[in-house]
Amino acid sequence: MSSNLTGPTIGVAQGLWIASATQNHRLGERTNTADGRAYRYCSVEPSATTVTGQVAGASLVAGNVIQAPAPVANHLARTGIAAAINDLVISAVLGATAAYVNQYAEGFVQVDTTPGNGIVYQISSHALVASSGTLTANLGQDDKVLVALTTSSTVGFHYNPYKAVIQGPVTTLTSGAVGVAHWALPSLTTGGATGQNYGWLQTRGPCPVLINGTPDVGRMVAWTAATAAGTVSITSSTFQPIGWMMQTGVDTKNNLVYLTID
Repeated sequence: MSSNLTGPTIGVAQGLWIASATQNHRLGERTNTADGRAYRYCSVEPSATTVTGQVAGASLVAGNVIQAPAPVANHLARTGIAAAINDLVISAVLGATAAYVNQYAEGFVQVDTTPGNGIVYQISSHALVASSGTLTANLGQDDKVLVALTTSSTVGFHYNPYKAVIQGPVTTLTSGAVGVAHWALPSLTTGGATGQNYGWLQTRGPCPVLINGTPDVGRMVAWTAATAAGTVSITSSTFQPIGWMMQTGVDTKNNLVYLTID
């Protein structure tokens, strides 16, 4: 794609205002416009799912803060299966929650108990795993086991933060903010592991965002569990800042915020 004043300054296979059922970029890939705005590539789960363990998605809402998927508690701190140095797979027995095919593709497996404690590896693929079954993660092409794992090692499986993104919920935040929907990226109506829809989220620069309260121009705002999903409010030390107000905020309106998510 050729660049212009509002288009990406680097070539992209999928435009900023396009939804695609085919993945055209790596999840989390970043692109920029000539005026300094930045975007990250993401996926939205289908609204009707047919795969065991897959959570139904929903279309994104323009101006809403978007969060990474919530971690699956039964896929964290799992007892590892022994792996030798240079192995290309890491395995562990899940708790009582199934994992659908490639749920953690482009995501990560983290070792959190010695031996191997403190190392994270990227996942390229894995099969469907039933509840309490063994997940065997094939590692990314640049990864291999660096420190031998034993049954004393515990590991956790984590989504790529830009996979299966959702609207920031009300009351309880379940993960971190990864961007703002600059348009209504739709969820597909068909299920299955290939039912995801792909597009872009804005992460930096001027962007309309749904406001809670009346923050002053120039004030930092944060993503908070407010009275409406996907809103931002005046910053608090306990919430994630996402940018600063480019105008005085009007409650329940989409006002211009200079995003500083990344």
